[in-house]
Amino acid sequence: MIRYRSPPLLALRMLSSCTPHPKPNPNPRLHFTLKPTSRNPQTSQLISNPIRISQAMQVSTSCFAGSTDPTTISGRPVLTNSVPESGDPNSSSLVVISFYKFADFPDHANLRKPLKRLCEELRVSGGIILAPEGINGSICGTRESVERVLGFIQSDERLKGLRQIESPVSPEEEAIHHGHTSNSPLAAGEDAPFRWDHVRVKLKTEIVTLGMPTVSPIERVGKYVKPREWNALISDPDTVVIDVRNDYETRIGKFKGAVDPVTTAFREFPSWVEDQFQNDKTTHKESKVEITDEITDKEVGSPEKRMPKRVAMYCTGGIRCEKASSFLLSEGFEEVYHLEGGILKYLEEVPKKESLWEGECFVFDKRVSVEHGLVQGTFKLCYGCKQPVSDADMESPLWEYGVTCPYCYSSKSEEEKERARARQRQFETWGIIGGPDKGRRPRSKPDGINESFTKLSNS
Repeated sequence: MIRYRSPPLLALRMLSSCTPHPKPNPNPRLHFTLKPTSRNPQTSQLISNPIRISQAMQVSTSCFAGSTDPTTISGRPVLTNSVPESGDPNSSSLVVISFYKFADFPDHANLRKPLKRLCEELRVSGGIILAPEGINGSICGTRESVERVLGFIQSDERLKGLRQIESPVSPEEEAIHHGHTSNSPLAAGEDAPFRWDHVRVKLKTEIVTLGMPTVSPIERVGKYVKPREWNALISDPDTVVIDVRNDYETRIGKFKGAVDPVTTAFREFPSWVEDQFQNDKTTHKESKVEITDEITDKEVGSPEKRMPKRVAMYCTGGIRCEKASSFLLSEGFEEVYHLEGGILKYLEEVPKKESLWEGECFVFDKRVSVEHGLVQGTFKLCYGCKQPVSDADMESPLWEYGVTCPYCYSSKSEEEKERARARQRQFETWGIIGGPDKGRRPRSKPDGINESFTKLSNS
């Protein structure tokens, strides 16, 4: 057996909030017995006794002191009591809910503080984006706590009817945490990926970044297609199927016959459409050029040749397709369809023997990828670039756990690689990025000592 010195984050945080000591040990190290399950540290650090973790997480609600009086924000009561108590044994199991809603929401900033406070009091973690065009998020917690957060969000009439996708998660997965950075492919803004140890509620200009303020899914979107009806649509030879996701996602799986734009960010999609297809505006201009300069149809293209009769789009959970379909409609495309609930809903509802999906679906959480039935897939995550890697990728000499993989090795400087190694050492030592102080400079001397020392040294 192997002993690994790493405090589980959530349990540590809850226990430390309940300790009767005024000054808890700043350098706690809890011992857990581990059973090696893989040569990869990411999978071999699973705690072998989930019952103990579950017991540690079930802390008395007296640990979280707070007023029981409701606070009203914009007509919404915010209950400031603690983690809900329930006699239901399933209420302690964790779930992940991804949700979004496009809405006219100019006063979105008013929701940030009460929503963040409620999530913290209910011990709900994750990431939520608020913008003038609506809300987008993924949150993790007990079912009862998550439902209370979603209920609070939907107490605003404009946010009722959130589109939701649910996934289960285990307590040990909650405890094993790697940080995500705001400049990685996993950054909030594309299907709202989240960190597992705390909640972030961010204010942005868009809930999914296309970079075109005139495109509004609130005004119009394409036609939703149910997962059970999707196969018939994309099997039609007159239908052009477009994968709206980015290259690191399409690399590990997509629908049979789908066109891959090979974009690195969603905001590149409009430029790809302009290059790939000819809309009515360009057709009208080029038709004049054809008459004056005697250029053939083959050279300039024509609506029949370039503009597809029907477009069907899909993405992970559906949010990017709403914006992409709105954009195509504004560009003159007439028949635009998109998969309702995205790939995740399709994999959940359509049996594998009937499926037209090939490969695995990248997801923005600790599972990394899923297969049919939303079963966890085989891909792992490179914490250097946050891209999915296969077992074959990890055999490459360019693979270094927590530092680089074949997809990012050449793009990283030696300085960046050294920083990544230091970050990985922090995680292996403390179980958390940045150590027990999470990157903050610890106060090593009591108040006043530093000031007195400075005066003495200058005298």
